Amino acid sequence: QVQLVESGGGLVQPGGSLMLSCASTGNIFSTYVMGWFRQAPGKQRELVALVTSRGSANYPGTAAGRFSISRDYTQNAIYLQMNNLKPEDTATYYCSAGPMNTTGWVSWDYWGQGTQVTVSS
Repeated sequence: QVQLVESGGGLVQPGGSLMLSCASTGNIFSTYVMGWFRQAPGKQRELVALVTSRGSANYPGTAAGRFSISRDYTQNAIYLQMNNLKPEDTATYYCSAGPMNTTGWVSWDYWGQGTQVTVSS
């Protein structure tokens, strides 16, 4: 059974930092793409960062340069280091996992419950 459990969210002032963690169980970690999504109230869920099974990272959104995703194969976990946080980063952050097909498309099959990040003074 696959489970993804996020932790590390909280309240932080603008310009501050947070590190989110996602622990995974089940036999997926070594082969699946892992990623972080976020969803703010009234907005669509967006992909923040992903890391492939080989450790290649990609930041498709606006967080590039401020966020960093990493993958620990010994702990079956991924992390999202978030620096210079802005109020617009306020959202629920979700960990997700899924296989990548030959065209590079990822089927995000598994989701965590989410962790709230609030950036406010």
